[in-house]
Amino acid sequence: MRSDWTALPETVTAEIAERVGGIIDVCPAPRGNHAEIASTVTGSTGKVFVKAASSELSVRSLRYELAATSSVDWYPPDVLWHFESDGWLVVGVEHLDGPHPDLSPGGAGLDLLAVTLKGLQETPAPEGTWFTPASRLGFTIPAMEGRMFVHSDLNPANLIVTGRGLRIVDWAWATEAAPWVELALLIQWLIGCGHTPQQAEAWMAQFPAWAGTPSGVLDEFASRNAEKWSAKSQQSAQGWMHDLALWTGQWASYRRTT
Repeated sequence: MRSDWTALPETVTAEIAERVGGIIDVCPAPRGNHAEIASTVTGSTGKVFVKAASSELSVRSLRYELAATSSVDWYPPDVLWHFESDGWLVVGVEHLDGPHPDLSPGGAGLDLLAVTLKGLQETPAPEGTWFTPASRLGFTIPAMEGRMFVHSDLNPANLIVTGRGLRIVDWAWATEAAPWVELALLIQWLIGCGHTPQQAEAWMAQFPAWAGTPSGVLDEFASRNAEKWSAKSQQSAQGWMHDLALWTGQWASYRRTT
């Protein structure tokens, strides 16, 4: 649950201020809920993106994200500092300036995404305890098991176009899995950006992990994922759940009819 910056104790804000050369401005992030505090902090030394958490569940999630972000080079923002004070875990990372990519059919962001994905597809999971496919997705298929590091939530809001290429934020769901799982989870977001299921799959064909995954495995994944989001959407009024139920359902229907 997102909290206002004023929820932080003075001891915590003082330590943040010391690390950024004095706080000039605080701008809350417009979305996300993995940390109670998520804000761009401007100080005399520049901008830093700060996340902070105090509740047990939020601290556990932020600690996990800190471990994931610290374990992978280049793709996530660099971790600049972190500390614990008065029951709060606080993490400051590189502030990434740039827009979210255009992933619509023919969008310029697709080429950037392909370059980033090809590198990420070859990134093994660092040593540590990460989500398994079953614990991340709530269902399991034997072919989902693997040793690659899977972000597992490459929605456009977690992708930022920078001068160094496309970067990836919010690693709270990092998973150790087969590389094709990343691609299968991306299908729903491409459909949400305007692709037909056929167009989305055609774009995926450039990746060896996709081409090498048996059709029956993709059929089962699409079906199980659609069933999950359909069930979730029936128990919630949140629009994003209904969107995912629609998009995953379209992909599953396409695979059933082809």
